Amino acid sequence: MRPSGRALDEMRAISIETDVTRHAEGSCLIKCGDTHVLCTASVDERVPPFLKNSGLGWVTAEYGMLPRATHTRMRREAKNGQSGRTQEIQRLIGRSLRAGVDRVAMGERQIVVDCDVIQADGGTRCASITGGWVALRMAVNKLMKTGDIITDPLVDHIAAVSCGIYAGQPVLDLDYPEDSEAGVDGNFIMTGTGQMVEVQMSAEGATFSRAQMDQLVDLAEKGVGELVAAQKAAVGA
Repeated sequence: MRPSGRALDEMRAISIETDVTRHAEGSCLIKCGDTHVLCTASVDERVPPFLKNSGLGWVTAEYGMLPRATHTRMRREAKNGQSGRTQEIQRLIGRSLRAGVDRVAMGERQIVVDCDVIQADGGTRCASITGGWVALRMAVNKLMKTGDIITDPLVDHIAAVSCGIYAGQPVLDLDYPEDSEAGVDGNFIMTGTGQMVEVQMSAEGATFSRAQMDQLVDLAEKGVGELVAAQKAAVGA
């Protein structure tokens, strides 16, 4: 029995609200159960120096957690410097989103996706990737509406979900009580057409078999399918 009472292959309730901030070119608030992340996408008509005059666009990401997103208050990273965990997560978000982008069609501009965790209950990086794609989609829509981009550079949806072995059983979409005790924990980033972008998977005190990994991949495909459906509903496509 899962702590939440969910079935083994049951996602938490998913909600994606778009246009939640005034100034960002794209924005959404994604809620995966009690994990809530504010995602914004900002367009910059410049690219990093290493891409200057290349004709290629760039998508990058920044990630952070508000001090009271968790059970106890954390010190602001702006005061102490970014942790290794934060740097690893924002790099993951950026390269995941770039996997669904035609950087030639994007033109020589950069879009920065900011993911700020308001409330954390497990799966914050997965929610950030899923919501980050929606914010990116909204920003690209505006660029296409103004004629700054002619060909849609977003070639596929990108979404992410966690799966793991909890109490000896494969489960979909781990919340914090499960994540903190899982014997195996994995994050699966996939496209809307079911292609793999990245898998982060490790044993947390117990090894796992090839058969168990296949079970987790099957669960991830189901979960990502539901997330992509939520993305489509949110952006009206």
